[in-house]
Amino acid sequence: MFDKIMAAQQKAEEIKKRLDTVSVFGEVEGGAIRVTATANKAITAIELREDFLAGADREELEELLVTAVNRALQQADQVSANEMQAATKDMLGGLGGMFGQ
Repeated sequence: MFDKIMAAQQKAEEIKKRLDTVSVFGEVEGGAIRVTATANKAITAIELREDFLAGADREELEELLVTAVNRALQQADQVSANEMQAATKDMLGGLGGMFGQ
C-alpha cells in the first residue's frame, strides 16, 4: 500500500514538471494581445501588436489584458485537469488489484 502511495506522489511530481513545459495562450482582438502561460498557471509572456497599442486607450488595454490573461489561465486549468484525470484513471486502475478487482 505504501508503495502505491509513493508511486502516486512521484506521478504527481512528474505531471507538475510536465505541465511546466506545456504552453497555453489567451488572445483577444484577433491576436492584438497574446498572453502565454504554462499549464501550471505561470505567465511567461505578454505580446502586444504595435499597431493595436498605438490606437488603444489605457482603459481598453487594461480590460483586454485581463481578458487575455483569464483565457490563458482557463486553458491552463483545462490542460491540468486533463492530465490529472488521466493520471487518476491510471492510478485507480493500478489500485483495483488491491481490492480484488
